[in-house]
Amino acid sequence: MSKWIPVLVVDDDELIREALKRSLQLYGFKVYLAENGRTGLQLALEKKPAFILLDWMMPGVDGLEVLAELKHTEGTEYIPVFMLTGKGMMGDLNQAFDIGADGYITKPADVDELGRIIRNKWEKYDKTAAVG
Repeated sequence: MSKWIPVLVVDDDELIREALKRSLQLYGFKVYLAENGRTGLQLALEKKPAFILLDWMMPGVDGLEVLAELKHTEGTEYIPVFMLTGKGMMGDLNQAFDIGADGYITKPADVDELGRIIRNKWEKYDKTAAVG
């Protein structure tokens, strides 16, 4: 990638946030981090990232609540949101898609591999969005 693409990672697990940040930076992303849903909403409005990686399971305001607010707020409604989910939640994805999720990414054991997966998913999404 020739330019830094801003991405917002919203996850309550500090180790996952930091690992994602390191991995994503290797693939040309400028990474903003939020440790909870409220902070994630605030950063989304302030930074206007190209896309958001949103953890599903968080205390307080969970990922689905954040997703709903993002998709119903002027200024964030068109930001693509990819849900970060464990394999055990795959059956619940329809609910996220109904609210407006643009995709999902399962958390593999190797978080470094996630950077490559996210880069590939973003490139495919970005090409599709440019055509449509």
